[in-house]
Amino acid sequence: MRVFVTGASGWIGSAVVDELLAHGHEVLGLARSDASAAALEAKGAQVARGDLEDPGSLGAGAAAADAVVHLAFKHDFSDYAAAGRTERAAVDAIGEALAGTGRPLLLASGVALPGLGRPVTEDDPSPFVGPDAMRGGSEAQALGLAERGVHPVALRFSPTVHGDGDHGFVSALVAVARKKGVSGYVGDGAHRWPAVHRLDAATMVRLALEKAPAGAVVHGVAEEGVPTRDIAEAIGRGLGVPTVSVTPDDAAEHFGWLGAFFSLDVPASNAKTRELLGWEPVHPTLLEDLASGSYFREA
Repeated sequence: MRVFVTGASGWIGSAVVDELLAHGHEVLGLARSDASAAALEAKGAQVARGDLEDPGSLGAGAAAADAVVHLAFKHDFSDYAAAGRTERAAVDAIGEALAGTGRPLLLASGVALPGLGRPVTEDDPSPFVGPDAMRGGSEAQALGLAERGVHPVALRFSPTVHGDGDHGFVSALVAVARKKGVSGYVGDGAHRWPAVHRLDAATMVRLALEKAPAGAVVHGVAEEGVPTRDIAEAIGRGLGVPTVSVTPDDAAEHFGWLGAFFSLDVPASNAKTRELLGWEPVHPTLLEDLASGSYFREA
């Protein structure tokens, strides 16, 4: 298939591009900058110049492809509502281009559905619905496009998609620990975070493109839930600093914007995803990645 990939030069997207190309698909990657365009071309991908905030470029890319993998998101925690509106407009543009074609739209989402008291499953609907919800309610929005003749699939990724070169949540926790001189966890550290290696996540995306039925929800989860205390202890060992408990009241002050996320207990299952896709994660676990030392190299 010829696949239009947004976020093609990002952390997950660049691995997805490699995975698709390695398995015989053509890639049309969205690129905002000359550097991103050059990197995609060097891999053998085609380039669609555009931007997440330019719906016209998204619609044009979608119209020129057999399938769309929408991974781009504006990670602006200072104005998350605006980021949600941008995401919703992007899905509208892509959906309009794909309406009536039966072509796949795979959309990135998250497994973090707190408060269930059990692991989230693929059958649990996202509670984030509507333009004012997290990520603009884009998962429900995309799945609703089945009524317009689109083949939607929701890709729910773990909050931690790890590996060498990660600049996400775990690297941010490392930066906080380096600055504070201690590696913290919230409360008793029993909160669980799902995790998946970046390369396993890319394999899951490719398998979902090839196998998932319309309306499917799949979980990019290799580990159901790594206790946050274990993560903090691994960071402490890597930096050679003490590991300490931070009270819930002090979490925001200690961790900054990370405090709210690191306080969540959001275990997630992958059983149905593995059965549906035949997906078997094979790359290192989060704690193995932390033990490798790659997260502690200073630039």
